Amino acid sequence: MYKKVYLEITNICNLHCPFCIHNHRLEQFMDFLTFKKILHELQGYTKYLYLHVLGEPLMHPDINQFIDYAHDNFFINITTNGYLIKRIKDNQNIRQINISLHSFDEENGINLSEYMNNIFEVIDNLPKTYISFRLWTINDYTEKILNLLNCHYGTHLEKEKLKDNTKLAHNVYLSIHDEFVWPNMHDAKIDTKGTCLALKNHIGILVDGTIVPCCLDADGVMSLGNILTDNLEDVIKSERYQNMYRGFQNQQLVEPLCQRCTFRKNK
Repeated sequence: MYKKVYLEITNICNLHCPFCIHNHRLEQFMDFLTFKKILHELQGYTKYLYLHVLGEPLMHPDINQFIDYAHDNFFINITTNGYLIKRIKDNQNIRQINISLHSFDEENGINLSEYMNNIFEVIDNLPKTYISFRLWTINDYTEKILNLLNCHYGTHLEKEKLKDNTKLAHNVYLSIHDEFVWPNMHDAKIDTKGTCLALKNHIGILVDGTIVPCCLDADGVMSLGNILTDNLEDVIKSERYQNMYRGFQNQQLVEPLCQRCTFRKNK
């Protein structure tokens, strides 16, 4: 059993954020029959689905159909930039929505007040859904975003005193982290020593079915197989999977991409 599986239903995004690695693969939307087949293959391997790796999941034209179908057997989690949040308005079958507020830019077509009001309108009607507002990049909009959160929730957030996982309201939290850095094969090697939770508590599946060890392998560099053609149990027993897994257990980063990842752990 994995704690979670990242399932990319599209690698297409409506934004072009400077902190993102951006998609270098064929742009695709997963079709519903493929989605059903993958969920069937994942039965017994996890209870938690995260409908993203790269891309904006709310761009998928069948997003609500996907959520409602998967809800029968999985807890559904979504990470979104928030611009298209009205597409899931009133959908009560989502366990958690992570909203990357650091993605906002006034050049994307709407002002900040409209952007935040659209978000509030939707999440205020989802009392059972966990909401995690993410501010992982401090930018010119951070203080204005905090002011709007304070006004809406009656909080007293200050940019200089932000703490991770601050509770704003029932089931609503503010997540604070350092800027997200995608590992890249063009980057310099950082270390060969370290460990990771990849393969131990999660795997990722790209929109074409490619199985990857984690949600940071956005280009499928560490392909372990394809869930549309390969039995997942055979993938788990494969030499590459087992070498990587044993490496993490023994503080060895055997894959070149892992050796360039800032999310590796040293203990």
